[in-house]
Amino acid sequence: MAIKEIMKKPITIKQDDEIYDLIKLLRTHKISGVPVLDADNYLVGMVSESDVIRALVVQDSDINLIAPSPLDLVELPLKTIFKMDEYRKEINEALKTKVSEIMTTEVIYITLDSSISDAATIMADKKINRLPVVNNGVLEGIITRGDLMEELI
Repeated sequence: MAIKEIMKKPITIKQDDEIYDLIKLLRTHKISGVPVLDADNYLVGMVSESDVIRALVVQDSDINLIAPSPLDLVELPLKTIFKMDEYRKEINEALKTKVSEIMTTEVIYITLDSSISDAATIMADKKINRLPVVNNGVLEGIITRGDLMEELI
């Protein structure tokens, strides 16, 4: 069976959209990743929840909760309040990051004439959850592991 018989219409995002828009899109559609398109609607990347999480991780070596000194116990609540404000600002700035800055640009894809077996093999070998279906650089559809599972029953 050809992939074009089971592929779905993809939910996509533009490379110039912000992470904030991506999060809203993923939550609204209850999905974990989407293809990324350029202004001409060509496939230029893939982006997932993992990419968002990596972009939003805030690490701080200033807070050391292992065996705090007595002075730290007094200062810690004040430091924590100050740091929380800093974290909020950093997160708000990170949410403005363009999707193009966090997406995977080496996209693994299949073509319209590929088979379901081809898709399953690629997804298993490459350990990927979704596979764009492309025709001359233009995104035609998408197939997910869930789509493959549906075909088995």
